[in-house]
Parts: sequence; structure tokens; C-alpha cells
Amino acid sequence: MMPMDDDMEDDNQYQVYSPDMPKRLPLSMVLSGFVGTVAKALRFWLHYTLVALAWLGVVPLTACRIYRTLFTGSVSSILSLPISMFSTENITWDILKGCVVVSLTLMAFIGLVWLREQILHGGGPEWLEIDFPDGVGLPDPLGPDEAEPDFDLGPEPAVPPVAAAGDAHQPDLPVVAHPMPVEPAAPEIDPNMHVGPLPPLAAEAVAPDEGGDAGDAGDAGDPAGDIQLGEDGLWNPMEWDRAVEELTWERLLGLDGSLVFLEHVFWVVSLNTLFILVFAFCPYHIGHFTLMGFKLKKFTSGAHFEGMLITLCGYCVIGLSLVGLHLAASIMRFRRLARIMGLCYVVVKVALLIVIEILTFPMICGYWLDICSLALFDATLKDRQNSYHQSPMTSIFIHWMAGSVFVFYFASFVILIREVVRPGVLWFLRNLNDPDFNPIQEMIHLPILCHLRRFCLSVSIFGMFILVMLYLPSRIIKNIFPKFLPYQTAQVTESQIDELAMELFLLLVILPAIQDQYHMQGWLKASIKAWCDTMSWIFNLRSYLFGDPEAEPAPEQPQHPPQPQPEVEPEPAAAAAEDGPIGRPVEEADEPEEVDEADEVEVPLVPDPEAAVNEDPAPAAMAHNNDNNPVEGLGHAHQALLQRQGPSEFQPYLKPSKFPLRIAGLIVMIILSLLVFSLACMLMPVWVGRQVFSILIAENQKVYELYTAASGLYVCLVLIKGITLVLSWTQQGWEQMSKKITQCVGVGARAAVALVLLVGVIPLMFGFLLDVVVLIPLRVPVVQSPIYFLWQDWALGAMYTKISEVLVSMGPDWWLKAAIERFYNDGLRGVNLSFLISSLVMPVCATLGLALAVPYVVAHSLAPLILSDEAILISTQRRIYPVLLILILVVGLTLMQLKQCRKLYEHIKNDRYLVGRRLVNHNHPTAPPPNAEVPPVAPVVPPI
Repeated sequence: MMPMDDDMEDDNQYQVYSPDMPKRLPLSMVLSGFVGTVAKALRFWLHYTLVALAWLGVVPLTACRIYRTLFTGSVSSILSLPISMFSTENITWDILKGCVVVSLTLMAFIGLVWLREQILHGGGPEWLEIDFPDGVGLPDPLGPDEAEPDFDLGPEPAVPPVAAAGDAHQPDLPVVAHPMPVEPAAPEIDPNMHVGPLPPLAAEAVAPDEGGDAGDAGDAGDPAGDIQLGEDGLWNPMEWDRAVEELTWERLLGLDGSLVFLEHVFWVVSLNTLFILVFAFCPYHIGHFTLMGFKLKKFTSGAHFEGMLITLCGYCVIGLSLVGLHLAASIMRFRRLARIMGLCYVVVKVALLIVIEILTFPMICGYWLDICSLALFDATLKDRQNSYHQSPMTSIFIHWMAGSVFVFYFASFVILIREVVRPGVLWFLRNLNDPDFNPIQEMIHLPILCHLRRFCLSVSIFGMFILVMLYLPSRIIKNIFPKFLPYQTAQVTESQIDELAMELFLLLVILPAIQDQYHMQGWLKASIKAWCDTMSWIFNLRSYLFGDPEAEPAPEQPQHPPQPQPEVEPEPAAAAAEDGPIGRPVEEADEPEEVDEADEVEVPLVPDPEAAVNEDPAPAAMAHNNDNNPVEGLGHAHQALLQRQGPSEFQPYLKPSKFPLRIAGLIVMIILSLLVFSLACMLMPVWVGRQVFSILIAENQKVYELYTAASGLYVCLVLIKGITLVLSWTQQGWEQMSKKITQCVGVGARAAVALVLLVGVIPLMFGFLLDVVVLIPLRVPVVQSPIYFLWQDWALGAMYTKISEVLVSMGPDWWLKAAIERFYNDGLRGVNLSFLISSLVMPVCATLGLALAVPYVVAHSLAPLILSDEAILISTQRRIYPVLLILILVVGLTLMQLKQCRKLYEHIKNDRYLVGRRLVNHNHPTAPPPNAEVPPVAPVVPPI
């Protein structure tokens, strides 16, 4: 054995080689090892290339051409499908289209699985869980003597089935609301259809062990259990656990080196074809034949997305057909078939509602925003129509995006208002922060007419807000300030301001600075609070807007029957909380009666004894079980708290006289305030931004209004921040104010120096280096002289400096990363200029300065001494920067390959002659104690 001291893997191991190892390996051994390594790498490369071609080429290409063949409608295209699969015509575009088709089929599959989980978790609709609508099987959840009420989430909940059965021995247990929304009989599927008595089936429902379907009848009340059964073939047609045994992503995609993924590719292509047939081909042709039968095809022929409209029409027809099949199966007592048809209808209904909520509603808002803002840009409907016909999909996407942004900010504003006003004021708007809110469960359980009414009311409310906040201010500005509009939406070619520089300045400086202003939310919240205070003082609605701590419900006394009280109707907000255009359905309730004896009427949280029992069953349960078993009443109370339903977010308030007139005045003030706010937002930022740019550029040169608005908004925010700081300092006294000003001046001076170095000098040098290395050689011919735009170079350098900073932060630990992290942790207020300049600015500037100066000195000082030809000299001066870059890259790549060859040499030597590794302790004491025992030498570890 011969230890090799110079060939250690790390500091704690010696590599022990065989004694017959030569000093240098033979060339034949090195070549054979090199060939084996190259062959192994080539095999892996071929395998991964096959995987990439299969998943990124074959699968999308097959999906696209099958989709095209099916929708061509000719027999010849279907017969020529195998030949067209191998055609290379438009193969790139077909692959891109196929990726979209595969993505849609994958989304459809994931959506079906997720919807199945939602149904298993929350149960299906009420009409789907009823076994026999005429009373055979489960009892009617509304009770035998109860008529179907209108859908109203008022204070009086539905009677549970046990209480409705009329059991005299049943104790008065508290009413526990169902966790999911209670749905009445859906108008599209009527579960109360009388079909006639069926004694044999009723006997089977009573004795489930005697018949084959009796177990299903007995399990009708357990939707999850019925769906999870494997024998029914509804959701589990095969043993999925065994099918996916030992299946990983590497094995599925073929990244483990095996060829099993080819089978998976075949199944994916087959499933894609099946999904295209089921979810695209059949609905399209059903809708096509329906429109042709009713002679409505002419209404869809002018649209650019005719196929999408026809497919949606086909889905509507399929939904109505499923309703009819469900009713027919219910009449014929085919329970399982009726359940399958009902589940298919739920799937179609949820899919259509998702399309309406996610695609249609934002797109309608976006188009209404565009129509109401035509006066701002001096455009007409004819211009918008022409742009739509030129690029329809782009127009649809832009309007959908604008509508989505508007809906998002509107919802954020509503959430901010909820933090200020009394719970229950915004009863007509959906509370997105409610943990019990589940839109998919509402789509499953609530009838389709309820969703359509909610959609219409949502469109009306959002349209009204857009009209008030966009159309009216634009008309007012156009009439009062005719020279202020229109907004400039195109860059003037004669402008000296570079378009790229302005876009990058907007994206990298202004918008991040505005986004990082976390105090903007506080300012907006304080403004809302001040406005509500003012309105509450004007209209005497403080109790209504903020609540009244004195207006609390009287303490309940469950031991004694409640005394009769005058009937006071609850507020419609309390009776239909979380309802309205984008909430649950609202049923108009009577307003509380006017009381002449007092100026204000207290609206209690629980208006009457019956509602008190229904709203809060826990005290009633404790009262009932106080004498017998109080623990049982406590358990019922806890269950009622966990499964409560109704207006949980509601506080009592004092109702003043002439309450409707005060609310009408409040609504008028809301409209006027929104109008004034919109006018200020349209005027102030743009005017300030125009004044700023008038200093930087020449007169009579218009700038894109997005830049002026963003710059003006930034300046306004800075001024507001400064004013708030000064006002807060004046409250502390002039001495403290002088200290604060002195401190801020010092911090501002240090921050200004740091910003000049980090935001000005370094990005300018970086951008200029990129310009002379990459852009000028590609953009300017050799026979022309380049012109440098430092503003553009700075903007380009700012973008790439930010990208480089992110890459350095994500990379390994080295001096530049440590300096950047320390500067980030210190912040602008605690910046250390000496450390910043010595550890970050100087090294970076020295590197960039050398990269700029050395090629320039070589080309303009040394090259003229060697070269006499002027053309060669000019070409050298122009190409010196990219040539040196290529030379540096080649040298770096060569050094990297030499390191790899050395590692390959070591690998071949270790495979042939390595015996083992010996652990060595390098931290030996200089003089060991004389009585210390020498530790035994670690044994040689054979290589694995």
C-alpha cells in the first residue's frame, strides 16, 4: 500500500492506492476511460433528448393535429391523420398550439379531480341526496308540514329533520345549522315530483339487507360514503393505489433512464384524444346542431371566437339534457342512474359558473372601463371596433386584464372599509376574509338562478361605480379643462426622451418605490375613518357606521321564560348577511317600525325570544339540560358555536329618526366623494408629472402619460410624507423638531451619496460597458460613427445591475454577496459610507473601470503604434471590446475543461488503483503528554 499525500479528497482523508500503480497512467488507459465516459454521457444525452422530444414534441403535436382533424369535419382528413402526423409543415406553430390543448386537457382533468374532492368533503346538493322525492327513504329536510320557503338566510333557520318528524319524546335540542349553504329545491331539478307509492321499494329501504340496492337506499343520507364505494363504479373504476404503486415523477417522465415513459406517452396521447372528444368535440357539435336547428347561427357568425360561443351553447344544452335525464331516471326509480346524471349536471354547472365568474365578468368590466374612458384618450367606439377586428384575442386579453385589476382593487378597497366601519354595514357585499367562505361549495349547492341573479346585480353595481369614477369625471374635465385632455398614449418620435429608458425607470424605480410605501394603506384607512366621522356627524349615523358600545343585548336568563317584548323587525342586513350582488341572495325584509316616542330606536342583536332561541342555541341547551345533565348542554353549545350559521358579523346600533332619508343622503355623499376623488386622481398626478417633465425636456414635446402620472404620483406621495413628518414633529416642540431636522439632514446626505454611487455611477458604468461590448457592434456598422446616449446606458445598466444583484444574492457566499447583504440589512438610514465605499463601490467600480479602460488604451494608444492602415485601425478600435470578451470566455472555458480533464484523470485512476481512504486528524497537539496513549490508526476503508 502506498499513501498518496498529494492526492487527498479533503483535509481529513488520505487516499490509499495499490502499490503497483504507475506514476503516470498509460495513454491507452486514459483514452479508454475517456471513451467510456463520453459514451455514457452520449447515452444519457440521447435518452434525455428522446424524453424531451416525446413530451415536448410528440404529445403536443399529436394533440394539435388530432384536434384539427376532428374539427375539420371531413372523412378524408380523418383517413389522412396518420400521414399528417409525420408532416413537418408548420410544425413549430402546431407544437405551440398543442401545448395549449394539452394544458387545457390537464386543467380539465385536475378540475374534475378537485371537484370530486369538493363533493366528497362538502356533500352534493340537497336534491341529489334525496333518495325518493315522494317520501320513501329519507325524510324531507324541510319537514312534512313545511312549505318550501324562499331562499333567505334570516334569523330563523330551517327546522331539522328530527324535530320535523314530530317525535314527542325528542328533547328540545339546540338547532345546529348545517355547515354548508342550505339549498331549496333547485328550479332545474324538482325533487318533490310525486311519482306514487312504492311499497316494495319502501320495504327494501326499511330492510336494507334483503335486496341488492337496499344498501344504497339506506346510504342515501351519506353522500361521501356512497361516492367512496369501489363496487359502484362511479368514482373508483379500478384500484388506483395498485395502479400508482412506486410511480414517481422521474419514472413517469422517463428521467430515471428507463423506457417505461413511452407507455405513459401513449396513455397521455390517448387521454388527450378522449378529453378532446368528450369536452370539446361533442359540446361543439351539440351546440352547432342546436343553433342550426333554431336558426340562430347568424348571431355567432360575426364573432372572432365563434367556436367558443358554440361550445358554451353546447354545454348549456348538455346541462339541460342532464336535468331531463335526471328527472326521467327519478321517475323510473333508477337511483344510481339519477345520481350519475345529477353529478354530471353539477360538473357542467360548476364549469359554466367558473367561466362566468373568472372570464366573462372581468371582461365585461374591462370593456365597460374602455367605453367610459373614451373621452380621456379622444377615441371613439369605431376605433375600438377596428382594433378589435385587427387583433381580437389581444383586445379580449387586454380588457380581461383591465377588468381583473379593477375587480381586485375594488375588493381590496372593500376589505379596507370593513376594517373601519361597523360589522354589518356592508351586508350586501361578500366578505372575502371569511374563513367559511367557499365559492366552489356555493356553486355546487346554490341553484343556477341564484347565481344568475347575483351575476346581474354584480354587473350593475360595478358598472355604476365605473360610471361614477370614470365617465363622469372625464366629461367634467373635458368641459372645464378642455386643453388638459386627451392623454398622450403614444411616444412622439421627435422626443429626445428615450422610450426604453423611461419604461425601465418606471418599472425599476418609480413603481417599486410606490409599492414599498406601506404607509399608503394607513393613509387611506385614516382618510376613510375621517370621512366616516364627518358623515356620521352630518347625518347622525355614528351608531350605524361605527356601532354603539352602549347598544348591547340584554343579558339572557335561560332559567325563566322570557318576558314578552314589543316586536321589532331585524335589520335587513342582519336577516341577509353576506348577501347581495356578490354575496348570498338577498330577500327584501321590512324595515323596523318607526317609534314616535323616542328619537332613536335600539335595534337589538336578538330581536325576539323565538329568534333568540334560533340564533344562539347554546343558552337554551344549557337551560334545558341544567337539571338533568349540564355537560350535555355544554357539548351542544360547543357544537352550535362551531357550526353556527347566519349573520355572525353584526353589531347592534341606534336607529335615528328618518333613517331612510339619512341613508339616502349618505349614498349621495358617497357618490359625490367618489367623483371628487376620481377628479383629483385624474388631474393632480398627471399635472405634476407634466410640470416635472417640462423642466427636463423641451417645450411642445408630449410624453407618454403613464410616465407623467407615475412620476407625479411619486412626487405627491413624497410631499405628503414630508408634510406628515413635519406635522408630527411640530407636536413634539421646536427643540425636538430642530433635532429631527438635523438628524434627517445627516441621514439624507449619507443616503444621497449612497444613491448617487449605487444608483447613478455603477449602473452608468455597467450600462456603458454593455453598450460598447454588445449593442454598438450589433447596431452600428463599422463605416459609421457610434453615438452614445448616457441616459439610455444608465437605464440599461440599472436593469442589468438589478438582475446581477439578484443573481449574486442567490449564488454562493463570497465578498460581493456579503457586502450587498450588509448594506441591505443596514438600510439607507443606518448606511455606513466608509464600509460601503471601501467594500462595495470601489471594487465594483475598479472592475468595471478596468473593463472599460484597458481595451480603450490598447485600441487608441498601443494599436496606432503598430498598425499603419487606417481601416484596420478603425476596425480594431470598434471591435476590441467584443473580441476581448470572446477571448476571456474562451480562456475561461479552456480552464474549466482542463479542470474537468484533471477530474476525469483522477476518476480513472481511482477506479483502477484506489484501495481505500484513511481518516487522519490534522489537529495534533504540538507536544503530546508523555503518559498519553497513542490512538490506534484508523483502518483502511475500502471504496464503495
